[in-house]
Amino acid sequence: MSWVFMTDAYAYKLKKPVRYDFLDFSTVEARRRDSEEEVRLNTRLAPHIYLGILPLTIDSAGSLKIGGEGEAVDWLVKMRRLPTDQMLDHEIKQGIVETADVRRAAVALAKFYRASPSIELGESEYREQFEKNVNANLGELIDPIYRLPEELVRKITSAQFAFLKEESELFYQRVREGRIIEAHGDLRPEHICLGSEPVIIDCLEFRREFRILDTADELAFLAMECERLGAPSVGQSFLETYSEYTGDKPSEKLLHFYKSYRATLRAKISIWHIKDSEVRNPSKWYNLAGEYLRLADAYTRGF
Repeated sequence: MSWVFMTDAYAYKLKKPVRYDFLDFSTVEARRRDSEEEVRLNTRLAPHIYLGILPLTIDSAGSLKIGGEGEAVDWLVKMRRLPTDQMLDHEIKQGIVETADVRRAAVALAKFYRASPSIELGESEYREQFEKNVNANLGELIDPIYRLPEELVRKITSAQFAFLKEESELFYQRVREGRIIEAHGDLRPEHICLGSEPVIIDCLEFRREFRILDTADELAFLAMECERLGAPSVGQSFLETYSEYTGDKPSEKLLHFYKSYRATLRAKISIWHIKDSEVRNPSKWYNLAGEYLRLADAYTRGF
């Protein structure tokens, strides 16, 4: 949905002029509004990183410039560039993650969650949204165009549907406890910068309903991604630190459901890339979707 341009000190994000069922970036004004929203939302967990938006201008001679004179033909988000060697995904891959750094980042998240007002919604409404989304994942992933293993997809989603029916009280309880908040929405290791002052970037800005999450769901997603990278203990440390700080200890069965659901969703998002006219390596996305589906299947054994 975006291009990101790196300099030594800064990163500039330019929205692509795309339209999907879940977002519309097809006009300059829409991209400007979304860029402003991205800056606003990300100051919650990454203060001082997002510096604002700048126009991409064109002058009378037809020259383009960031922040120049003339007509604004597009907009860019300007950010301070974070050190690659302190990003959580990099540290996991290098095997250099420090427990103290993880705990600091987890406490920052826990403080954010605890300070966020709970979202009022009906108990059944929360669970029914999962039913709708699981059904959407199923319909997309069994599309013959993707050539994914239909039997495996149906097995995973059948287990998820059964859990939603048989363990509905677990979802109702999360609503009653006020655990549903406006969260980050895309909490992956590559969005977490560790160190003495951890920051968490790149929240999901384009659709608010995708940020309305159970805190346990968001942390389960992060734990699933850490496990995919080969570091399950890192995700577990985030969950344990969160529980210590907030007193919230979600059901293990529920966490396994959330992990399975998020892995299925990531499989869908991964395989969508093969429809991109500019995709350079289709096999990468087939392999990644398959990896997520295998994880989703493994997690069903936990619930």
